Amino acid sequence: MGVPVVGLGGTAADAVGLEVLVRLLAGRGVVVLSGAGLSTESGIPDYRGETGSRRRGVPMTYQEFTGSEEARRRYWARSHVGWRAIAGAEPNAGHRAVEQLRRSGHVAAVITQNVDGLHRAAGTRGAVELHGGLHRVVCLGCRRTGSREELDRRLEELNGGFRDGPARVNPDGDAELSQELVDGFRVAPCAVCGGVLKPDVVFFGESVPRPRIQRCYELVDAAQALVVLGSSLTVMSGLRFVRHAARAGTPVVIVNQGATRGDELAEARVALPLGTVLTEAARRVRAG
Repeated sequence: MGVPVVGLGGTAADAVGLEVLVRLLAGRGVVVLSGAGLSTESGIPDYRGETGSRRRGVPMTYQEFTGSEEARRRYWARSHVGWRAIAGAEPNAGHRAVEQLRRSGHVAAVITQNVDGLHRAAGTRGAVELHGGLHRVVCLGCRRTGSREELDRRLEELNGGFRDGPARVNPDGDAELSQELVDGFRVAPCAVCGGVLKPDVVFFGESVPRPRIQRCYELVDAAQALVVLGSSLTVMSGLRFVRHAARAGTPVVIVNQGATRGDELAEARVALPLGTVLTEAARRVRAG
């Protein structure tokens, strides 16, 4: 039986992992790589954890979205309903602890796989949004970007009362709706050129812009340590940075409730709730 971490629960391995995390943070120069598990305490489910929805529904691909007007109607109908949950979510203790550690200089940079904007809302405005952000939209014709809030107002005008009633929301803001509701939804075009609007996020089947990937590699190369928060590292977009750090001999710590593809590369793991762990880690760093 494991030995509990005092005041936190967990096992002896968690206690060791927390000590390693605090030591690395105290040394400064840590780069954080965050995933959907960091946002679950804000009420946004993750894809593969305890609250995960990935098993019950496959997100739309870039090829579907660009190739079919019907697919775009389905996406925007579901996203219009789900946006309320994303826009109303607030940063949790984990996001706030990361920002405290960044302000104090212990965290050098944040790379996030999340599209919910919660790092930004917590004050971490320099976070690299690897997969983009739901708070922006981009026109596939003229390439202008715009505010999701403005698009939301336009969609509400076109589809008044459409999102009344409960709906289960997925991590990317996609709500589950009946086909009958989707069929009656009206999609708003670009207000400038009339082109197709897309959320400014990287869909499945779409590539992360190369300059963004390069920026992340540069941050990892300069890091004294890489700390993974709430990611199963199932997709290569995040796992590649863990592998890159490990090849360079940079220590990796993973804080995640569940196994990850990067576990064998980590110096230590902590399998406890992120808000609790990060708040405690920040407290210990401040205490010296």
